[in-house]
Amino acid sequence: MYKQKKLKSVLLSIPSIKKPSWQILKKKVNHLTVRYYSASGSNILSLEGRGLYHDMVPANSAFALSKQLNSSPQCIYCGFDPTADSLHVGNLLTLISLIHCQRAGHQIIALIGGATAMIGDPSGKSSERPVLNKEEVESNVKRLEVSLHRIFTNHERYFWRKQKKLLPYKILNNSDWYKDINLVKFLSTAGRHFRMHKLLSRDSVRSRLSSPDGGGSDQLGNLSSGHDFVKRVTGKDVYGITIPLLTTSQGAKLGKTAGNAVWINDDRTSSFDLYQSFVRLQDADVEKYLKAFTFLSLAEIESVLKKHKANPKIRSARSCLLNRFFFLFMENVDKLSQESSGILFIENPDLAQETGLDQALRLTDALYNSSPSTLEVLSPSELSDLFKGALTHKVILEAGTTVLELAERIQCAPRGVTAEKLIREGGLYINQVRESNPEAVLQRGEHILENGLTLVRVGKKNYFIITWI
Repeated sequence: MYKQKKLKSVLLSIPSIKKPSWQILKKKVNHLTVRYYSASGSNILSLEGRGLYHDMVPANSAFALSKQLNSSPQCIYCGFDPTADSLHVGNLLTLISLIHCQRAGHQIIALIGGATAMIGDPSGKSSERPVLNKEEVESNVKRLEVSLHRIFTNHERYFWRKQKKLLPYKILNNSDWYKDINLVKFLSTAGRHFRMHKLLSRDSVRSRLSSPDGGGSDQLGNLSSGHDFVKRVTGKDVYGITIPLLTTSQGAKLGKTAGNAVWINDDRTSSFDLYQSFVRLQDADVEKYLKAFTFLSLAEIESVLKKHKANPKIRSARSCLLNRFFFLFMENVDKLSQESSGILFIENPDLAQETGLDQALRLTDALYNSSPSTLEVLSPSELSDLFKGALTHKVILEAGTTVLELAERIQCAPRGVTAEKLIREGGLYINQVRESNPEAVLQRGEHILENGLTLVRVGKKNYFIITWI
């Protein structure tokens, strides 16, 4: 097992528990909590105000943990599951919590479970993990390592403004020390410290035993077992801190288990889809996400929200969230600046194109803006990505072609409705503009975009992309 000299261990993990005891803990250590987060403060429990912590192990140990955090730099680690080849937004909540610990002066470790991913523990799930072979797990581990390095590097380069240097982060893989362990030796040295009556008393174990399909409830039991094991072997106190699941204001969970994970690798989720997942946030969620996914102080967040409420149409709070969120994990980011409002922007426009943000912004503009000019800057593939499910047609452009002739060629009218009736009743849109004259002759710059494309919409969701030849 990894050992860090001169640094004590604090466990950090993710729960799916229902009844937090944090409010009880907060009352007991109220004098230790502060309203605004300061990166110079070593007591990371002050981040409770950002909604980042849920519970701790052992229970009611907040005072002892606060004392230890304030005494010297601690070693804090968090595990990441390589059962997929990309991190998702839910992982970032945990990762940002870990970075907050680094900002507070502690040593952080991102621990990838290359060994545990092969076992299939279904913590918090109603079914077993999908079985992955060794090659799949190793490939996933490598991709997660790349993403973790990029996020840690981007944070230090673009979001850490203090003169004091951060303690270096570490990325470890537990397969490095578990792969050669003999089963009998492991059970005789580690297994002997786990008591069956304690395991059987935990909800996660009882749930597994009572379910024919298997299943667990949370990570709190794992943290409790880890705490008891370290205490028995070393005689030293360690602590576990759990982080709440990422949910919307309606309580919907986000992640692999819920089947709606928003991945951060662009080969899993496009920059546009990732951008849109935040653009579509309800106002009630924006404040929570600003606290969770940015390093702005609570006072700065309050200022951003105040400006947003004064003029909601400019969506300044979402812009602040999106820019800071994107630049934390994007590749090829080279130079950022910061306005007094706390909103980041790219000084060199070419960099936006390299990072994928430029495409996300162009597609978003085309989606919400009814001007044909927003469509002219898009390629056929970008139009297809934007209007998923759109039928594509290649049509020969002949002089004098009318709107009616175009509609008949692509057969866009619903069954039982003639193309002429569809147009006259206002059900057809060309390049996001309603066209009600079936005899109108197609014109370049109006019906035919400068990029040689035409977007036809029938009703609210039926799209047709025409490439003129």
